[in-house]
Amino acid sequence: MTIPIHARVLLTLCCALLCCAADQLPPIPQTPKRPVTDDYRGVKVVDDYRWLEQAADPEVREWSGSQNARTRAYLDRLPARGAIVEQLTHWYTGQSPRFSALTSQGGVLFAIETQPPKLQPFLVTLSSADEPGSAHVVVDPNTLDPSGGTTIDFYVPSHDGKLVAVSLSKGGSEEGSVSVFEVATGQPLSDAIPRVNGATAGGSVAWNGDATGFWYTRYPRAGERPAADLHFFQQVWFHRIGTPTAQDQYALGKELPRIAEVALEASDDGKFVLARVANGDGGEFLHYMLGPEGRWNQITLLSDKTSQAAFGAGGSLYLLSRKDAPMGKLLEVSPPAFSLDKAKTVVTAGRSSIDGFLAAGPYLYVRYMAGGPSKLLAKEMGKEQKAVDILPVSSVGQLARAPGDQLLFENESFVEPAAWYRYDPASGQAKKTALAETSPAAFGDVEVSRQFAVSKDGTRVPMSILRRKGTRLDGNNPTLLYGYGGYSISEEPRFSARRRWWLDHGGVWVTANLRGGAEFGEAWHEQGRLTSKQNVFDDFIACAEYLIKAKYTNPEKLAIEGGSNGGLLMGAALTQRPELFRAVVSHVGIYDMLRVENFPNGAFNVTEFGTIKEADQFRALYAYSPYHHVKDGADYPAVLFLTGDNDGRVDPMNSRKMAARLQAATHSPRPIFLRTSSSTGHGIGTALNERIEQDADVFAFLFDQLGMK
Repeated sequence: MTIPIHARVLLTLCCALLCCAADQLPPIPQTPKRPVTDDYRGVKVVDDYRWLEQAADPEVREWSGSQNARTRAYLDRLPARGAIVEQLTHWYTGQSPRFSALTSQGGVLFAIETQPPKLQPFLVTLSSADEPGSAHVVVDPNTLDPSGGTTIDFYVPSHDGKLVAVSLSKGGSEEGSVSVFEVATGQPLSDAIPRVNGATAGGSVAWNGDATGFWYTRYPRAGERPAADLHFFQQVWFHRIGTPTAQDQYALGKELPRIAEVALEASDDGKFVLARVANGDGGEFLHYMLGPEGRWNQITLLSDKTSQAAFGAGGSLYLLSRKDAPMGKLLEVSPPAFSLDKAKTVVTAGRSSIDGFLAAGPYLYVRYMAGGPSKLLAKEMGKEQKAVDILPVSSVGQLARAPGDQLLFENESFVEPAAWYRYDPASGQAKKTALAETSPAAFGDVEVSRQFAVSKDGTRVPMSILRRKGTRLDGNNPTLLYGYGGYSISEEPRFSARRRWWLDHGGVWVTANLRGGAEFGEAWHEQGRLTSKQNVFDDFIACAEYLIKAKYTNPEKLAIEGGSNGGLLMGAALTQRPELFRAVVSHVGIYDMLRVENFPNGAFNVTEFGTIKEADQFRALYAYSPYHHVKDGADYPAVLFLTGDNDGRVDPMNSRKMAARLQAATHSPRPIFLRTSSSTGHGIGTALNERIEQDADVFAFLFDQLGMK
């Protein structure tokens, strides 16, 4: 094909400008190749950058610092960045307080309050959901640590509402210790339990009935197991208030898998304690119950396919099962045996998948996932379900009990900030409470449409597309496509003020509902995990192709973004179809799929991704592993990798190795940058000021690469 003279001139000018910009930057750090050859089931694989896995090595630290300096030299000179920081600061700090994680105990309503410009959320009590002004601060990490480096992982109040156990961690590490506070005064007790929460298996607490103690999850402590096992073998122990932790008693866990993840919940009267045990991150669960007799009994098996569980009236237990029901069914089992053999099916899903539920008196409130957006229904035992009115194309978040068997639920959409609503089953009406967030970023001029792409195997893949009303479909709109696709995590409609900046500058924002999530039940998840993982990447590529074919954008104006498992998606997309995208933003991603299970949280991922120890799973992993499919001399898009030094979920070595490989391989003048934060981890607990800086870097990078003004 002959390129017209004016196009050749423009292309030459663009390349010259890019080269000029590159000349102004520090050079790419010298990254020597030190080949290590592994033999995987007879397949020899060479790894040139194995040495970058050693985070504590002074040479690696120096290399990472040089990468950061180069990235900062680029980002800080971009003329748009200052304006972006100013606007994001206005939007983020101008938002009203947001209340989340509502829990009622002993007649006291607890919540986590996010109140910009405070750097971290804090724990409060409220008189009711109609009186946000009544908030009484119990634990404030901003006071404990004015730098913003400490965050609340979780909290659990005692049944009488007088004490609360709070897990606190630092630097985004998620390595939390539990302290106990008096609710009325906010004063800490002497009780401090180390190593309760972690990035690998989480953490949990359940109080006994009289608030004299609690059960808690516990990771091995130094000296109890080899260093390589300190992030595994989670167990359950019991702590009595006022006693040294050395006197705590073992309760459960010696028989559990190495990658067990335990979540605890007590019945309303404290007589029973449920332990939900996940077998890693792949969606497999079993359950144990502790009764008044003091003995733990296993009540479900992995083969029962029960996931969520919650106590109801009279100590009965409700379980979400997907055995012979990919869309889900709710089972009721009764104390004291809680036998599945005598389970009663109380709700069976229809076309939408059961995504969550809450029991309150004679009512079951059931949240459904309908391809991405939510549905909410109320069911009185023995009667038909009734739909609860919610916002169009929206998500229903947490469900919480309110007095009188009423329901509090959180609802938000792409264009409406989150608000808590109270549903009264007697009237069938849902009314917004005073716990409603407002934002200085308004979206009244934005339209949301649901479209479908057709994947490689013919599967229809939904997308939510946001654009300002009147945006022309001329194929020239800067478009940002976001995806995840894994762990049964559904991409739901969420409000975000940061999208306002993109839309105001002619951009289109797209969220894809890929396989691997739970948008259409467990079958949707199964089609995107283990040896079927390539379906996720095919779905995402199909969405990109749809946006181009439908004239939303073109490859020179299309950017993609994802994080964690979505970072893996970014790596696969840019190595499999580099010509489709102009720019890539990848947060805390996984790229070396042959080495990931050698790191603590990677072992928990085996039930989702697979293992190199199984022949078919190794072949699948090697077939798409982004790090191993970078080709020398290929023209890759511009890429910004972001990671955090304290990430306990995805080791930052992934980002270091992938950045080095791409920098050495690409033939394109488009830059490859690595941004490493010393004060963050996987993203959980990131302080507000760091979030603003990070988002500003992302937008400045995208504006520059897509030619946005």
